[in-house]
Amino acid sequence: MTTAVIAARTTAGGDDPTKFDPIESWYPVFYIEDLDKLTPTPFTLLDRDLVIWWDTQASQWRAFDDRCPHRLARLSEGRIAEDGLLECPYHGWAFTGNGTCDRIPQQLPDAKAETSRRACVKSLPTAVEQGLLFIYAGTPARAEQTPIPLIPVPMVDGKPTDGWLVLNTFRDLPYDALTLLENVLDPSHLPYTHHGSVGKRSNASPVELEVTSSDKLGFTGTWADGPRKGTLGRQNTTFIAPCLMWHELTSKQFGETITVVYATPKRKGECRIFARFPFKFASKVPEFFIKATPEWYSHINNNAILEDDQIFLHHQERYLEQSGGSTNFSQSFYLPTKADAFVFEYRQWLNDYRAEPFPGQTFKPPLTTERLLDRYHSHTEHCHSCSTAYKNIQTAKSAIVIIALLAWISTTILGLTGSENALFPALISIGIVLGGTLGWWGLNRLQTKLERGDRTPARNRK
Repeated sequence: MTTAVIAARTTAGGDDPTKFDPIESWYPVFYIEDLDKLTPTPFTLLDRDLVIWWDTQASQWRAFDDRCPHRLARLSEGRIAEDGLLECPYHGWAFTGNGTCDRIPQQLPDAKAETSRRACVKSLPTAVEQGLLFIYAGTPARAEQTPIPLIPVPMVDGKPTDGWLVLNTFRDLPYDALTLLENVLDPSHLPYTHHGSVGKRSNASPVELEVTSSDKLGFTGTWADGPRKGTLGRQNTTFIAPCLMWHELTSKQFGETITVVYATPKRKGECRIFARFPFKFASKVPEFFIKATPEWYSHINNNAILEDDQIFLHHQERYLEQSGGSTNFSQSFYLPTKADAFVFEYRQWLNDYRAEPFPGQTFKPPLTTERLLDRYHSHTEHCHSCSTAYKNIQTAKSAIVIIALLAWISTTILGLTGSENALFPALISIGIVLGGTLGWWGLNRLQTKLERGDRTPARNRK
């Protein structure tokens, strides 16, 4: 993206030219395909608990504070009523799409307590772009004047056009959005951290990064030689404040590829990553294999890649806090090469524009390794593709157990008959039991991969 395009986002971050206010921005919160129009969904954005729900009357996604004005019950525990309104689970107060209260079942027929401003729920602006639901976290009146941070890929109704293919994934991560962005802005860690997954140590080489433009709204940079010892050509990087970055690469081998990351801050030490991988291949062969791979299976591999650095990043940010935090990063980090140019620029941007989303807050005690490797609660249960696969696997495992049990009972009965003609059916039954056992074992391995990661990352197995 050019400096001119970045400069066009003049209202993001507030009006103060010396400060980027992270509240005054749009953030992605869900892929649309992962939302259920029949059920309210909770989400925490910038330490603010929200409920997301589908307003059938306006055919629009809504985002409210997740608390009823009556007794502060969580609205996300409620339901979408028959008339399409959001209904509180505690006493049945119901709310329209603009946050006004429509009814209070406990009041007398001629009472009008629902017309009071105190009966309203605060609503946040929402928008759907490129297959993502965005929420504006700041002053609602500024939302329409603040551009939504989008990736440089043409899309119609959330689907890429002009020969582009986009792979998507997401995960709730146990570390800050700041730590995530710092990590993905650093291309030099890939051959080592992700050796055996998407990188190779043998591809490591000097990394000379150059920042080409920088201001309140982000920065751009380039790596002239590019990855894989320069065999793929120049790689360009863009950071759009406060939550979006991407690396662009064009090569004869792979065509155009973009690595995109949105870092949506949930709480101090927690964020949601939206990773998007747009491809425009020079050949149709890789496109065929990518399309043939089930989305949930791709997500298993994506989760493994995220876990390559998840544990040490969780602890790294705590060490940085202990040594003074982001304001003291240049003393805490030893950055002697240009490989850290983007990391330096990002941390300097945070300091220069006072863009810390949770100023004054500190990290909670570190999580256990088991919690850090959790996949089910951080991804699977929120992902339509993976949660469906998970349920199907459980169903298939139960069916295998029933079939194997019936086959085993049949074998036992045939054995008791002592008939000469029982041998062949008995062998078939035994084959079913053995095949079912292998099938159950394979399905159980897949289920485990949807539940938790491997303690030993790929780089340490070779």
